[in-house]
Amino acid sequence: MTLKDRIREALPAAIKRQDKVQSATLRLLLSEIKNAEIAEQKPADDVKVAEIINRQVRRHRESIEIFKQASRDDLVTQEETELRILMNFLPQQMSHDEIIAAARRVIDLVGAKSLSDKGKVMSQLMPQVRGKAGGKEVSDTVSQLLVTI
Repeated sequence: MTLKDRIREALPAAIKRQDKVQSATLRLLLSEIKNAEIAEQKPADDVKVAEIINRQVRRHRESIEIFKQASRDDLVTQEETELRILMNFLPQQMSHDEIIAAARRVIDLVGAKSLSDKGKVMSQLMPQVRGKAGGKEVSDTVSQLLVTI
């Protein structure tokens, strides 16, 4: 079963439970997927759907930070709820230690010696961790590792 099919099946279940937050979140997600399919003129595969979900996750995390700074606890709670719903559809996320291990392997593979080699490392590493780790976390980890070399 594809990721898009899982989302489509979850929507009627949420509607039946009268879970307004989950049904609204899933509707928005399906709309984003449909827009991507129209833009690319082809059906979205699991990789593309995961990218869309990751984009939504990133937006929610940014919103949470902004709402926390503004002391809007009601909106923080809503964003966190929607974030949890989206996270249920992502593949198992890599732990920080797994990201470090993958980054070290790629650093050794490309022979990176300093922070100026970050682009080489990231171009090799991101396809390996796409959908399983956030780009910012991967980038920060690679930077930290390259600074300590």
